[in-house]
Amino acid sequence: MRIHREGYRYIIAATIIWIGLAWLLVRFIPNSLFWLQAVITFLLFLVWAWVVAFFRIPSRNFVHGENKIIAPADGKVVVIEETYEPEYFKANRLQVSIFMSPVNVHVNRNPVSGVIKYMKYHKGKYLVAWHPKSSTENERTTLVIGNDRGDILLRQIAGAMARRIKFYVQENDIVKQNEEFGFIRFGSRVDLFLPLGTQVDVSIGDSVKGGVTVIAEFTPNP
Repeated sequence: MRIHREGYRYIIAATIIWIGLAWLLVRFIPNSLFWLQAVITFLLFLVWAWVVAFFRIPSRNFVHGENKIIAPADGKVVVIEETYEPEYFKANRLQVSIFMSPVNVHVNRNPVSGVIKYMKYHKGKYLVAWHPKSSTENERTTLVIGNDRGDILLRQIAGAMARRIKFYVQENDIVKQNEEFGFIRFGSRVDLFLPLGTQVDVSIGDSVKGGVTVIAEFTPNP
């Protein structure tokens, strides 16, 4: 397991705060209340451990396949439906949404290989990530990866706790399946908009792993 570069300063800050608060507890809480010192220190340690765990990058055996659309993030599938995509396609597409809770890995990965045909960052609100309007009103990024099997739109959506979206690609970049394209801090959602007729291999409520779970498969070319 590795720690994501986005987490270094947060982990350092959490470590300093934890040590400082632990020192204050020892300094100002009487030794006769040692049990209280221990409980509060342990609770502070749990918060520190959560910060470290949030930025983890676990070792994984990635799944590959030219026709496979791999999960771009860890989390739970909360939406599978045909819907209108207004920003790029301006037509109906098959939407699959993955909600990432604060305990999930928050690295975002390319579901397919191809070329970044479109990339745009949008400022916005911080509605809870499962709110119906979060995909159009929240802070978000939209990117489209295209290859000879079709175009896939991904949308990183900030949630109520997520206050920073990071992305590491731009238009015309050539990307590979399962490589990292972004990161979202502290709870969020990723939407995929797939070509109509795409075979979906997951169901609502399924837990998925980025770079591992096969979300869908392109319809084979005739």
